Amino acid sequence: MVIPQQVLDRILPGVSKPARYTGHEWNSITKNWDEVEVRVALAYPDIYEVGMSNLGLAILYDILNGQDFCLAERVYAPWLDMEEAMRRAGIPLFSLESRHPLREFDIVGFTLPYELNYTNVLNMLDLAGIPVLAAERGEDDPLIIGGGSCTYNAEPMARFFDLFVIGEGEEVVLELARAYREWKREKKGGKADFLRRAAQIEGIYVPRFYRVRYHDDGTVAAVEPAVPEARPRIVKRVVEALPPAPTKLVVPYVEAVHDRATIEIQRGCTRGCRFCQAGVIYRPLR
Repeated sequence: MVIPQQVLDRILPGVSKPARYTGHEWNSITKNWDEVEVRVALAYPDIYEVGMSNLGLAILYDILNGQDFCLAERVYAPWLDMEEAMRRAGIPLFSLESRHPLREFDIVGFTLPYELNYTNVLNMLDLAGIPVLAAERGEDDPLIIGGGSCTYNAEPMARFFDLFVIGEGEEVVLELARAYREWKREKKGGKADFLRRAAQIEGIYVPRFYRVRYHDDGTVAAVEPAVPEARPRIVKRVVEALPPAPTKLVVPYVEAVHDRATIEIQRGCTRGCRFCQAGVIYRPLR
C-alpha cells in the first residue's frame, strides 16, 4: 500500500521543512516495486538533514540499487510535528522513494552511528507498526538489521534486532541480499532458517543464537553459541579494496548538516588517539 499523495498534501503544509518527506530528489533511485525480489529500506535514526550527510548510507544505497534483483529506499526519523501529524492521521512510517510503509519491506537496515540515536530506532519501529522486540515479530514482519560503528557494542540493542553487521558493510550487504533472495525463493524453515544461513557469514551476529552465562555477582561468565551455525567468535568485516565511490549522490532539497559533496580518499587512521572511536574501528589504513 503506497501512501497516497493526497494524504500527504493534507499534512505537509502544516509541518516544518516539508521537503524532508517528499523524496524525488536529484539522483534518487525509484525502481519498480513488483520487478525486484529483495526490497530493502535503509533507515537512519535521525532527521533528514543529518541522515543525508551520512556517506555510509549513500554508499550502501548505491551498491544495493546497482543490483537488478534488489531495490534500496531511504527513510529518516520525522521531526516531532510530522510524527504527531502521522500518528493523528494513522500514517505509518514510509520510504521516500516509493512511499511504501516500512513494514512492507523485506529488510529494514538501521545505521547506528551514535548511542543517543537508540531511542529513535525504537520510535521509528513503533511508528512503522513493526513490533519493537525481535521476539515479538512474526513471519510477515521485515527483518531488522543493524550496522554502523555502534554495533561493536551490540548488546544494548540486541533484543530489538534480528541480526547485526559487525564491521564494514560494502561486501556483506550484498552477501546478505543474495542469501535472502535464495531463501525467499525456497521459503522453507521460516525466518529462523534464513538467520541460520546469515549467521554463517563472517561479521554477522545473530543475538538469538547465543547463550549468556553469568557469575553469581551478575558479571558475564561466557557467551556461547546456541546453534551449530553460530560462530564462536564474531570477527569484524574488513573491505580489503575499497569499492568505487558513488558518483551520483542524492542531492537534498533542504540544507543538510554537512552541505557539501563528500569523497572518501582513504579509510582508517594511524594516530590511535585514545578519545577517538573511528581511529580504532576503521583500521587498517587503506
